[in-house]
Amino acid sequence: MTGNREIDSILQRAADGGRITPGEALLLYTEAPFHALGEAADTVRRRRYPDGIVTYLIDRNINYTNVCVTACKFCAFFRAPKHGEGWAHPMEEILHRCAEAVDLGATQVMLQGGHHPEFGVEYYEQLFSGVKAAYPQLAIHSIGPSEILHMAKVSGVSIEEAVLRIKAAGLDSIAGAGAEMLPDRPRKAIAPLKESGARWIEVMATAHRNGLSSTATMMMGTGETNAERIEHIRMIRDCQDLAVANGYRDDAVETSHDVGGFRAFIPWTYQPENNHLKGRTQATTMEYLRFIAVSRLFFDNVAHLQASWLTTGKDVGQLSLHIGVDDLGSIMLEENVISSAGARHRSNLHELIWMIRSAGRVPAQRDTLYRHLAVHRTEADDPTDDRVVSHFSSIAMPEGGRQNLPLVDVK
Repeated sequence: MTGNREIDSILQRAADGGRITPGEALLLYTEAPFHALGEAADTVRRRRYPDGIVTYLIDRNINYTNVCVTACKFCAFFRAPKHGEGWAHPMEEILHRCAEAVDLGATQVMLQGGHHPEFGVEYYEQLFSGVKAAYPQLAIHSIGPSEILHMAKVSGVSIEEAVLRIKAAGLDSIAGAGAEMLPDRPRKAIAPLKESGARWIEVMATAHRNGLSSTATMMMGTGETNAERIEHIRMIRDCQDLAVANGYRDDAVETSHDVGGFRAFIPWTYQPENNHLKGRTQATTMEYLRFIAVSRLFFDNVAHLQASWLTTGKDVGQLSLHIGVDDLGSIMLEENVISSAGARHRSNLHELIWMIRSAGRVPAQRDTLYRHLAVHRTEADDPTDDRVVSHFSSIAMPEGGRQNLPLVDVK
């Protein structure tokens, strides 16, 4: 108990699985004592996952192009069309990276890139079908609403047609990419050429209605207010309410009790290097941890909460396991976008498992849909492949591993 009756009442209701309002979430975020806030959030985690399992994923982020017309102020990765440093990977290189990922035990690839002015739905159909034909065992968890809107515009088709076509081509799941901040004021400040937050939500709802589930993300630390952070998760929760109310399912999930829509929420922190914002505002560690806890209490309709050790550091990632988090994300075999902006936190499979076990949890490898592939109840169950390290190949981190193959010039 905190001694504040209003806060105690809200924490108790949320810990018991009741719904809290955006106003109550803001009060908890700004006023609740950290220990009580974290304890309530972890009560929710324990009720949802009484087995104490914390999951991780092995995947690879493959960027097909850095050419982009959107020019977001926080992005250090993109190059404008006709820029001398613009490039696009040929299918041969993408499949080569997929082969490396499979060899290292990856079960998922995240294909992401800029809004290339020439890449319409047809490009993505070829991309996804090519990867799926060569590596059917890889789940393609890729792109986001921004890319879907862009490809639909380039090809002159509706959002729904674009979603159905790329799904038929092999897309298994939509990433929460491009969310950043959904409320209008901060979104226009950092990404004035991007679609509105309401439009982002609309695309996600269209995907959910058509049997594609997704994740949801949020980027903290670009000057948004506390109230705008809460408004961001309010918009996501309302969209998930729609999925629940209408019984949307992921077509890849066989069990009828699994709800579609958003599978997980993943907040991460803005990285300040090599971009126009230049780190003028950043989220503190405590702001991030408090938001993690509030998110677990607020999202009564989203199953999983993932920590972003890539942007916050492994110590913060491990601490988050005590305030509601049930997933540590992935050993990203490659990641270029956030790394280009300064994220330098790296890990390997053994270390990630140790982070989970030493926090008193049971490590388990999962797939894209959070199904357990291997549960490491004792050290004897742990994998032994020493090659599985994050950023073993990355254009943003030259020390990351093998030399990248030549790029195709698309100037």
